[in-house]
Amino acid sequence: MEFFDFYTFYEGRDSLGSNGFNTYIGEATALELGIVNVTMEKDILDLYSKRRLQNQNKSAVDANVTDEELAEQIEQQDDKTSDATTVEEEADLINANPDLEKKPFIFMRSAPTEEGPRESVRLEGKRRFNRGLFIIDLRHMPAGCGVWPAFWLTDEANWPVNGEIDIVEGVNYQSVAKTALHTTKECKMDDIPQGVKTGGWDEAVGIPNRKTGIPDMTLRYAKDCFVYNPHQWLNQGCVAVDTDGGSLGVPLNRKGGGVFVLEWDPVFKHMRTWVFTPHTKVPENLRQTINTASSVNPEDRVRPNPDLWPLPYGYFAIGDGTDCPASHFRNMRLVFNLAFCGSVAGNRYQMDCPIQAKKFDTCNDWLKSEPDELKEAYWKIRGVYVYEREWERAWT
Repeated sequence: MEFFDFYTFYEGRDSLGSNGFNTYIGEATALELGIVNVTMEKDILDLYSKRRLQNQNKSAVDANVTDEELAEQIEQQDDKTSDATTVEEEADLINANPDLEKKPFIFMRSAPTEEGPRESVRLEGKRRFNRGLFIIDLRHMPAGCGVWPAFWLTDEANWPVNGEIDIVEGVNYQSVAKTALHTTKECKMDDIPQGVKTGGWDEAVGIPNRKTGIPDMTLRYAKDCFVYNPHQWLNQGCVAVDTDGGSLGVPLNRKGGGVFVLEWDPVFKHMRTWVFTPHTKVPENLRQTINTASSVNPEDRVRPNPDLWPLPYGYFAIGDGTDCPASHFRNMRLVFNLAFCGSVAGNRYQMDCPIQAKKFDTCNDWLKSEPDELKEAYWKIRGVYVYEREWERAWT
């Protein structure tokens, strides 16, 4: 249970702001109910790394090949390799390679109650951060109508003064990865350089006028991180969107998950976010970083280098000389939680779940019916990895 040693289990009702139709339970109860556990399974990422190494060895035979030519040959061989793009294909590949070592996987889900609200889990990290590179290798995330999972950074006791960063958050059938920042006033993303990201921005349209209640149909992009901006949805914040799509929820799960990364870097004045799905798209440096993270010998561990990866889908400018002081984000801890309905998934129930809404008037009523769809409302995690530069550690 080493993974859970880094977190405390929050116990009690969901916060008033989220108002989820669930109760968070302690570790002992969660283990007794079987809604958290660790299983040992073979890892498809190990197979991809093994094949990559074989391709490198084949290409390196010719001593006259330059580094550039070698890299091109390896990429060509990788393209010809039959890699999995669905859960079923991954299972077939794993079964065809019996020599793969088993690795731990973390599962977290929920359980029904007679009263109605589901018993769920909320993990709160024991360590506080002011910077870092945060990686989660996610193989399945909770998805479906009324489901609201999140993996995020926050200092809830001082929210929104110390900010919030949503790394992975799904609402109902949302299928596109987004990164959202939530702050007090004076944090905007109007000065983002060209060519630093591949994604776009979330939209804010149809916001009711505070005096008249008439929806404002002016199309605006959610670039203001201030949670009470009157021209954005309440607590929308500034939201980067992965425009490639298929990177969250049901389509993500069909592909066997993916790797999400947040780089929170006030020294170099930015935050950047990536999502790589399926796992065949994980860049080599990041793949090696994950595979060697548990190596006993520190010298065997590969250090992550985001400059070797493709462009991120999200880019936020923070720090001196930008429109968002870095002081908006500080003293935050990692949080996992699985909520249901509530102020977001519940408020969007009629819009996002029209089929269910024909039979059940509210999101809570739908949840209480214990639909089969809730079987997909679980986390399956290979690991969470956090890195800080050595020369920055003395600042913490």
